[in-house]
Amino acid sequence: MDRGFFRYQAEFEQKSLEVLRSGWYILGSEVSAFEQEFAAYTGAKYCVGLASGLDALWISFRILGIGAGDEVIVQGNTYIASVMGITINGATPVFVEPDKYNNIDVTKIEEKISERTKAILVVHLYGQASRMDAVMEIAKKYNLRVVEDCAQSHGACFNGKMTGTFGDIGCFSFYPSKNLGAFGDAGAIVTDDEELATKFRIFCNYGSEKRYHNIVVGTNSRLDELQAGLLRVRLSHLDELNSERHELCRRYLSEIKNPIIELPEVCENATTVWHQFVIRTPVRDRLIEYLNSCEIGTIIHYPIPPHLAKAYEYLGMKKGDLPITERFADEVLSLPLYNGMTEDEQSYVIEKINSFRC
Repeated sequence: MDRGFFRYQAEFEQKSLEVLRSGWYILGSEVSAFEQEFAAYTGAKYCVGLASGLDALWISFRILGIGAGDEVIVQGNTYIASVMGITINGATPVFVEPDKYNNIDVTKIEEKISERTKAILVVHLYGQASRMDAVMEIAKKYNLRVVEDCAQSHGACFNGKMTGTFGDIGCFSFYPSKNLGAFGDAGAIVTDDEELATKFRIFCNYGSEKRYHNIVVGTNSRLDELQAGLLRVRLSHLDELNSERHELCRRYLSEIKNPIIELPEVCENATTVWHQFVIRTPVRDRLIEYLNSCEIGTIIHYPIPPHLAKAYEYLGMKKGDLPITERFADEVLSLPLYNGMTEDEQSYVIEKINSFRC
């Protein structure tokens, strides 16, 4: 159980009892309140709670009418769920290499646009906001839809505007490990388009505008009352939690000094909420082995890029097609980072990394 639970344990437990004793567990006051509070937090006009972040993605493209024969531009080094949001609808992902900040290289988007391109899916990877000014300029020029995958960027901004509020739809995951994490699967979308918000509410409740009046063939993807209530508690502390992560990462950036380690950078005009602290090194496997021997756990986000996944063999792509994406997949490593990490714990990680030699 994460230390963030124990920090706010009394609030979480009180909210859980409130919901359990209310007798109302689906589409009640907690969901409505969370949707209003999260919309206000992001600066969006509307929020619709959903069952997961993947649901947010695939339903977004479904509602935007993007499917078979259409292409969607997306960065190559994202988590495979981003791509699934496209392909579940029968559309084709067109991959763009990342920039040095791990986000989509905006200078390489236009060369990938074809007559079949209908949208750009922007992923704010590892918690850092992408260069949304350039993305929106390209989208406007070519009349493209923009969907933002904000699963890792709760609270990150570009030019002072929060991720999820630039494009047509912002998609959020509240998986427990996220900065704004639930206690199970949960997700949401935000939008400024009232018509889109209404379509989401209908589609995600069996296509029903009111009970037993189904106007489209929809699905069941609802944020439940318990998760919504617990998310409201966590949301009230999100800025505090993000600030703590920022301080932890500031220390990593200033104190890790090993020439074989490439530290992450933050793009000008962007902020990051440090969902992960991701380094790169050409000797990653040896570093992992060494850190394991020091009882320091690490994770690779992500070892197999989507274009090389067995699930996407049908796209016909091969190793070497996205050399930057593939190099990142071979070199990235996420260091320990969590709310409640102690000074001594972090000092130990820094010391061991600085002592590492090939």
